[in-house]
Amino acid sequence: MTDLERLRPVLRTSWGADTCDPHDVPDWHPGNPARGQCGVTALVIQDLLGGELVLGEVFVGSVKVGHHYWNRLPDGDDVDLTADQFHPWETVVGARVQHRPPGPPGRCRQQYELLRGRVLSGLDRARREDAGAA
Repeated sequence: MTDLERLRPVLRTSWGADTCDPHDVPDWHPGNPARGQCGVTALVIQDLLGGELVLGEVFVGSVKVGHHYWNRLPDGDDVDLTADQFHPWETVVGARVQHRPPGPPGRCRQQYELLRGRVLSGLDRARREDAGAA
């Protein structure tokens, strides 16, 4: 088991255009690395920390332009490590808990597996560095 503070920087350095939701790739860039990472990031966080997936809707004005995922941890705290991806004119509304079907995701599976592998490697590297420093 890992903790959120160890996980946060590893996730941020693991994001890339290749882990981005295909819908958001045109808007992804290194200056906004969280763009399009919400779904796969929420799944990886749930894998490692447990809890529930939460889904909201993204609006520009009164027009729905997408969905946004984040996590509700077992202690009840909501955690959204990709909230900073949104522009000031985008608003996330609603918060419905989503049941996660068993097995790998049907959508963005390749991005999820790539992100999960990077995160697990990064956490392992951080643990070895911590052990070496002790």
